[in-house]
Amino acid sequence: DSLFHVGDVQMLEKEEGEEVKSLQVTDPWGTQFLLIQSIDVTKDKDDRGTQKNGDLSEGIALKDLTLYVPPNTNLNGIGRFYEQILGAPVLESDDDYDEAHKSNKVVISMGPKQTLTFCIHPNGKQDIRHDDMIDEPEHKQEDKPHYLSNYGPHISMYISDVRSTYQRIVDLGITYVNPRFKRRAYDIDEVINDCMFRVIDIVDPDDEGKEVILRLEHEVRSVMKKDGSLYKSCPFVEIPEGCVI
Repeated sequence: DSLFHVGDVQMLEKEEGEEVKSLQVTDPWGTQFLLIQSIDVTKDKDDRGTQKNGDLSEGIALKDLTLYVPPNTNLNGIGRFYEQILGAPVLESDDDYDEAHKSNKVVISMGPKQTLTFCIHPNGKQDIRHDDMIDEPEHKQEDKPHYLSNYGPHISMYISDVRSTYQRIVDLGITYVNPRFKRRAYDIDEVINDCMFRVIDIVDPDDEGKEVILRLEHEVRSVMKKDGSLYKSCPFVEIPEGCVI
């Protein structure tokens, strides 16, 4: 017997007015997946590249990842963090609506065909966390800052300018290293050498108190290596225009 709960096939109306088949699947940890039939594969698929060293997936794209947050979460502050710090534009926020039509969510563009959504929990749930922080002194390195290990989920994203993005993280005072991983970028030189850094605190850059809105670990990767070539695990066929190192 499968530990996954699979619902019945339903018809779903897309924004274009077309109806497609959909299937809701819940994994053993409660994560819900909505599988949607594609009408036009060329339209839904990101043709800039594919993940290397693997068979072609039947799944065409992960269109959106939605994370629930507690009521009264600073959604617009989350949007400013992604837009001003990570360079990911906001597609939709409560700033777009009057008080009577607020959507209680903020939608971030993570690429031309992919979004990240933060949404107030529909049942008003308060106790929502996306981190699992554990102190592991055995990972402490001499002459290096000590951080808690995170065993919660993390998302990975590629950015066009890792150097300036990391500097904004430094300026905001939210640098992070997850000591349970081998690659640990403690400064800009290590970020450039490793082609990545991590950040876990989401902070509103307009908040003078720099209060943490929520914690969600990001593995922020550079498209390019130190020598200007394409990073080995980056799925792009070619380096997109505007990328620097």
